[in-house]
Amino acid sequence: MIAIIDYHAGNLTSVARALHFLGEPCEVTGDPGKIEKAHRVIFPGVGAAGEAMGNLRAGGLDVCIREAFQAGKPILGICLGTQVIFDYSEEDAAACLGIVPGRVRRFPGELRENGTPLKIPHMGWNRVDFIANHPVFRGVPEGTEFYFVHSYYPSPADKRLVAGWSEYGIRFCAAVAYRNLVAVQFHAEKSGRFGLQILKNFCSWEGRDAQ
Repeated sequence: MIAIIDYHAGNLTSVARALHFLGEPCEVTGDPGKIEKAHRVIFPGVGAAGEAMGNLRAGGLDVCIREAFQAGKPILGICLGTQVIFDYSEEDAAACLGIVPGRVRRFPGELRENGTPLKIPHMGWNRVDFIANHPVFRGVPEGTEFYFVHSYYPSPADKRLVAGWSEYGIRFCAAVAYRNLVAVQFHAEKSGRFGLQILKNFCSWEGRDAQ
């Protein structure tokens, strides 16, 4: 069973719907006991980092997620779930889970592309170039676009943890791979065929063959 972590951060039903479409058993839960028993964990979410961390701590889920990572359980972070796995987020000056070394940064206020101002938050489809030969990203063609909604982006302290890059005025990290954890800034569950491919790959990944 795949546990989809419920910490009142929204976007959970769309992830569950995508997994049901793939025929993968899953449960949306905020129960640490059920998460501990799950074979895999998906950590999605939309919203603000400070509130998210408050909710995680209130439910004991911060400890639960760290323990799942230390136990080697395959974990997939999506959007806000990607951001709060880092040490610190500039959003709300939030101390986060500290699983992946690094911080989450806000897009600069005056982003431009070919002289044209870009809006923040970044909303829409963007190309992701995967640079890591990781099992979760296999079968995704070069140049595939994924759906983003965000004002902040992850910045790993060790660039070797970056599994994919995208561009929106600046080049930013769009995917991370670290031991038994993979995390994407885009919404795989809303990214059509190849977003589903990533979810399908994750559902068969044992978490042992990452770079």
